Amino acid sequence: MQFKDYYEVLGVPRTASADEIKKAFRKLARKHHPDLNPAAEAQARMQEINEAYGVLSDVEKRAAYDKLGQGLRGGQEFRPPPDWDAGFEFAGAPDEAAEAQSEFFANLFGAARRAGAGRGAERRMTGEDHHAKIVIPLEDTFGGVTRTITLATPELDAAGHLSLRERQLSVAIPKGVRAGQQIRLAGQGSPGFNGGAPGDLYLEVEFAPHARYRVDGRDLYLTLPVAPWEAALGATVQVPTPTGELEVGIPAGSANGRKLRLKGRGIPGTPPGDFYAVLELALPPADTEAARALYRQMAQAMPFNPRRDLEA
Repeated sequence: MQFKDYYEVLGVPRTASADEIKKAFRKLARKHHPDLNPAAEAQARMQEINEAYGVLSDVEKRAAYDKLGQGLRGGQEFRPPPDWDAGFEFAGAPDEAAEAQSEFFANLFGAARRAGAGRGAERRMTGEDHHAKIVIPLEDTFGGVTRTITLATPELDAAGHLSLRERQLSVAIPKGVRAGQQIRLAGQGSPGFNGGAPGDLYLEVEFAPHARYRVDGRDLYLTLPVAPWEAALGATVQVPTPTGELEVGIPAGSANGRKLRLKGRGIPGTPPGDFYAVLELALPPADTEAARALYRQMAQAMPFNPRRDLEA
């Protein structure tokens, strides 16, 4: 996928104010709108202009886009890094228009949030809900902790330039929280209108990549290195889990990739997930003469052909 430089599309610098972006959009719309321009490429060009303006005129999307696009050029091949939008606070509901936009837009803002429609001036109304993504260590879900998080809320200053206002919140991470689950903070969204109650803040939880474990729902996977003799003869080994080491029996004759299931040792819940140790054969290095002699002895004593299934 290619990176789209929305500033280049509108012909404005990255420091452009909201008014400058609006003026550039209007000028381009008058030039390229299909109702005014009979050229065959006018419709595609207008769609590109609309998409760029839709991002740069939305303070929340623009702030997230600016963070992602630092140092990138239009047309450059790229993939957005995981959780690139974590820590940004978005108002309103999920952006349902993302699917109608380009692949680039959908990949970036398919789960983003955008401001809702205007409120009535006379009615008492509840404030908008806010949404943000937070990334926490996997270990947090096994005991539940309270963490202080920092969220960045994009704003326009008096001159119409983009700035970020940060706020810190104390958040109780519940035991057993899953990736993708939302934590609701009542009253932490937008203020209400005409005496209405404030909206809520919904935090979508993601786990930071772990050096040992892979997460699948509530299940955890660990690659467990084993020596050839442990796999062939069977053994009892110590396996690290998020809640401490456990003794696990490796059955004799285990093959590479075999999964050993520890029921209920995954992420807590009702029911809890399972823990899987996936065996990976680790070959001792032949880095001494004694080790090489043992390998030669095995080659002579064991009539083993690992490519037997490939023979005609």
